[in-house]
Amino acid sequence: MTETKKTHFGFQTVDEDAKAGMVHGVFSSVASRYDVMNDLMSVGIHRIWKNAMMDWLAPRNGQQLLDVAGGTGDVAFRFLDRAPEASVTVCDMTESMLVEGRKRAEAAEKADRLAWVTGDAMQLPFADNSFDRYTISFGIRNVTRIPDALAEAYRVLRPGGRLMVLEFSQIPVPAMQWAYDRYSFNVIPAMGQAVTGDRDSYQYLVESIRKFPDQDTFAGLIRDAGFGRVQWRNMSMGIAALHSGWKL
Repeated sequence: MTETKKTHFGFQTVDEDAKAGMVHGVFSSVASRYDVMNDLMSVGIHRIWKNAMMDWLAPRNGQQLLDVAGGTGDVAFRFLDRAPEASVTVCDMTESMLVEGRKRAEAAEKADRLAWVTGDAMQLPFADNSFDRYTISFGIRNVTRIPDALAEAYRVLRPGGRLMVLEFSQIPVPAMQWAYDRYSFNVIPAMGQAVTGDRDSYQYLVESIRKFPDQDTFAGLIRDAGFGRVQWRNMSMGIAALHSGWKL
């Protein structure tokens, strides 16, 4: 009898084949208030991190970006603001997140350069060598098998294409990590309850941050997927980190 593979859902151990549905439930529950909560949880700092991501990514006209777990379009809109003649495909497994993105005023203004696609990061519905850039922001820690998602990123990028990941990470100073953990576990779930009526989803989100690998370990996973010139930069002392790799 084949043993069922296990993974984590926050601090819970669950069957691998159950995790995607559980994550889908989290984001379906919080979709309508997702952007508001991002601003509240990070005191708006997530906007600075995403702008830093664009600085390093350096969008260019004519490029085709795939933004995975792109949800409400934050990264897509920023990319098109910097490269008005580029195009972006936003891919997310949760249709309700894409619905919220399409409601935003920026989506209407940029409709001719935007596509919204429901899809799984581990099995992208796109041909090999289709995109110049691949981004995923605060999404990869929710993927059941991170190496599979990175392999898919490599597959859909053209030779010379670039991967960039923005994700919560680990603060290298133990006392600061302790203080950040106290904030995460005591404030964010309560805030989620007050704003969205859903404490459990935000409890999962803060637990998932603690389960995500540190900067060096994640860089190793990117290299294992075939990417070269892998680098990373800490954001806000390591609360988040940007990782970059190239399909050479």
